Amino acid sequence: MGRLAVVLGSSATGPRGEGIIAAAAEHGAAVLQRHGEEYRLPHEIDHAANLAALAEQGCDRVLAIGSVGSLSEQLGVGSLVCIDDFIALHLGISSFGDERAHTAPGFDARWRSEVLSAWEGDEPALRDGGIYWQAIGPRFETPAEIRLIAAHADVVGMTIASECIVAGELGLAYAAICVVDNLANGVEEEPLTVAELEADRDANAERLRDALRAVLPRLGAVGR
Repeated sequence: MGRLAVVLGSSATGPRGEGIIAAAAEHGAAVLQRHGEEYRLPHEIDHAANLAALAEQGCDRVLAIGSVGSLSEQLGVGSLVCIDDFIALHLGISSFGDERAHTAPGFDARWRSEVLSAWEGDEPALRDGGIYWQAIGPRFETPAEIRLIAAHADVVGMTIASECIVAGELGLAYAAICVVDNLANGVEEEPLTVAELEADRDANAERLRDALRAVLPRLGAVGR
């Protein structure tokens, strides 16, 4: 039985993230900010180094939190989604430099089921299932790109698929909760703005903090 790791993304950067980090740490989980203390852009993150550090701390499973844009108005800002697959056709990422890189990546079904069970009945509700499209970033997608992506996925982000691939290679069970911090550029008539995104992230951070405080004790942060 290993330790639980909680990996936090851009929703938990700066002052807004202090409460989320504290909520995770107070239950004995290892906490990692994937962007680093000085904030690396998504394509600059060293996922292999991040996850190897967690493995060295005795972690055997990862609950990842990712900020995403929703690809439809039906999945509104503030929604939480426990995604079950991803599309990242451009990715060649691997922690290996040999034939071991030929893997079939994905979210750990058993661990994902445990997360959903622990969350059941709590608010905000956690949606079971969804497809994550990993974009290259760091810019937002154009409305034309979003129309293409929306035909195949539910949310769009810049990090979770990369992290999931590497976690599996390192033997870490991996599940992800995506926080809808914005509607993707072009879903609404008005263009997406950074100011709007930041305001919604602040509100979502408070709700996520409270949810984690309720759920993490049920996940057995220091063993299972």
